[in-house]
Amino acid sequence: MERRWRILGGCGLIAGIFLFVQLGALALVQPFESAGYQAVEDPSDPTNSLMYIGAILVATAVMLLAFRYDVDQLIRGLIIFSAAWLSLYVFQVLVPPVVTFGGINVVAGLLALGLGTALLVYPEWYVINGAGAVMGAGAAGLFGISFGVLPALVLLTVLAVYDAISVYGTEHMLTLASGVMDLRVPVVLVIPMTLSYSYLDATTPDPMAEDETSDGSQTADDTAGGPATAESGAGADSPAVADGSQPAEHPDEADESADGHADPLERDALFIGLGDAIIPSILVASAAFFASSDVLTVLGIPLPALTAMVGSYVGLTILLWMVLKGRAHAGLPLLNGGTIAGYVIGALAAGISLVDALGLGPYL
Repeated sequence: MERRWRILGGCGLIAGIFLFVQLGALALVQPFESAGYQAVEDPSDPTNSLMYIGAILVATAVMLLAFRYDVDQLIRGLIIFSAAWLSLYVFQVLVPPVVTFGGINVVAGLLALGLGTALLVYPEWYVINGAGAVMGAGAAGLFGISFGVLPALVLLTVLAVYDAISVYGTEHMLTLASGVMDLRVPVVLVIPMTLSYSYLDATTPDPMAEDETSDGSQTADDTAGGPATAESGAGADSPAVADGSQPAEHPDEADESADGHADPLERDALFIGLGDAIIPSILVASAAFFASSDVLTVLGIPLPALTAMVGSYVGLTILLWMVLKGRAHAGLPLLNGGTIAGYVIGALAAGISLVDALGLGPYL
């Protein structure tokens, strides 16, 4: 029973981080827009999404080469630098510019430097999760103001398909996931199941491992470029939930199912890729930012954005339920699918036509 409460607590922490990322993105879209952070000239252009997807593929290839030729510490340095740089965007719009130097808010700069330093010297699970939450809110907010609803829908759809292919088809991202897990950087959120758990002391799970089913077939444990969840490995770039890396606290209680899988309730930690929180939140932020002024709002949030949030949690609930049954699953199909469905339902309920809700009006 105690272990079940731990699992529920871990799932609750995952949901809490997702909520922080989504609410943070919603809070940041207007300040980001006022600060001139919109990254594209025409947010309604759906090719913006294709360019971003292309950038993901290029970055994946570069990282795979880095791990192959043992220069992975360069990747770690780049990710930590990116975390500090992205957090600077967030802190610059949140912290009053009491002191500035060269156009940079000094206090915001010090906070971003502190975040990067903490990741560099002491990447414990709470440091990684805190940095990941700030990064997630910032990234979702930046993409939310840069991608109109149609580009956001294209992005979520393509990445969901790519994630499914990566998990259930090709396995080229397993190498990347294995390498990134060892770097201890905030591309993977770490959810401990016990207060004594230490990510620094734990042996990171190996996403290259495979589970053997009862019929002798092999199932991939991890994900690829898009979010996925796994029983004994964690995804790198994109979300993945996985088994904890330390031995079970009560080995004598560990059950194995008929197909040979260890009892999921024996996990010491869950791992979920930061991308699983960011990607669905892009549509939430976009739906709020680009909503017309007369659209129905609930609690200050445009109805389509609010129902998109609800849809993402429906997808997350199903995903965690499936993962805790001891199987690897792609995360984005459920998360993005739930977010898109929630958005469409909310838009229709708000009196928006389906064509306009999908952003297809200018093309029809």
